[in-house]
Order: sequence, then C-alpha cells, then structure tokens
Amino acid sequence: MTTLLELIDVTSRYGKGDAEVFALAGATLDIAQGEFVAVMGPSGSGKSTCLNVLGGLDRPTTGSYFFRGVDVGALDRDQLARFRRHYLGFVFQGFNLLARTSALENVELPLVYRGIGRRERRRRALGALAEVGLADRAGHTPAELSGGQQQRVAIARAIVTDPALLLADEPTGNLDTVRKDEIMQLLVGLNRDRGITIVMVTHEPEMAAYTTRAIHFRDGVVERDLRRAA
Repeated sequence: MTTLLELIDVTSRYGKGDAEVFALAGATLDIAQGEFVAVMGPSGSGKSTCLNVLGGLDRPTTGSYFFRGVDVGALDRDQLARFRRHYLGFVFQGFNLLARTSALENVELPLVYRGIGRRERRRRALGALAEVGLADRAGHTPAELSGGQQQRVAIARAIVTDPALLLADEPTGNLDTVRKDEIMQLLVGLNRDRGITIVMVTHEPEMAAYTTRAIHFRDGVVERDLRRAA
C-alpha cells in the first residue's frame, strides 16, 4: 500500500519552565492511502494534538510530518492553507455548521474558498448531499435538521472537495446510538467506495470497531497499533 502520511519522532510542546507540557512526546506512525484509522487513548494522551498536526493546525515542535512525501512542517502559512483546502476534509463533534445558512450553502462553502463558480458549486454540493442521503434537505437550516442530519451535512461539506484525507474528531460524540451507527456506516462507505483515507479520533471502542486499524496513544506516544483482519 502507498504511504499517504508519516509522523517521525514528533513532539508538540506547550508552555515554558514548570508549566511545560509535551502533548506529543516523540510520536511515530505512518498511514497508507485508503486506510480507515481510529486514534484512541485517555484524556491528555495526545490523540487530539496528533489530529491537529495531521490537519496542519499545529506545527510539530520537533520531528517531521510528511504528506505524500512533502514536509508539511516546512510549509509557510499560505502553503498550509492551500494544503488544508486542497487535500483535507474536517468533521467535528459539534458539526460547526453556519446556523442561518441552508444545508446546500454550508456544503458549498469550501468550494467558495476554492473560487469555484456558482453553478458548479451548486452541482457538486447537491451531489455531496445526495451521497449522504440528504438531497431532499438541501434548503433546510441546521435548526430544521436532527443531530444526525447535521452531521451528515458536515460530512458532505468535508467530501465535496474530494479530499485525500478526512480527519474526524469524535464525529459521533453528540449523537444517540442509532445515529452513531448511521454515521459510522456512512464513513465506512466513503472509505470503501471513494477510497478516502479517514483518521478518526474516538474514545468509544464501539465506534473504533468500524475501522480497519486502531492506534492507541498514551503520554504523547503510540502505545499500541492494531490492524484488524480483513
């Protein structure tokens, strides 16, 4: 399998002196194109910081992060913005939808940042909403949607740009059991049918069971790395 990304002995340090904390303390891992990976660990283990580094939101204090062979840590601010815009999709626990904006307009937003014309934006956004089963909710605002539907809109927004890597931070954390399973089945389908690489932070073993690999963090390093049998 082709390596998509690689962390090599990455540290991430916050504070100074007695207040200094290593959120990552020498993390090393690689993820192949097409994998669906759960990142797990107790609170403070470094899993969310790892996701932030992968998303270009935090820079490693030391060590290296390579994405398709490019040293992401060496990119300047504008290059990082382009990296996120063209290669990554993000899904959050809190959905992060614009409250007064329709589902369609929320999904169109990443395409606006790319400078895509209005007609093409609409076509792609409607296609993404159809892919997550919400073609008939395109004109609804978040307040008119259930929690599960809001997360589906957020996933449509994340995939509308055809990202190489989807980063999901506790994507089922605000949902009931039935909606959790629906969202995980949707992510499994996107990974299987589109080949999108997914890295998902979760504290729930039941959600991690949907993935093909589970990386466990403790004290800022990878403690266990478990691949599931096909």
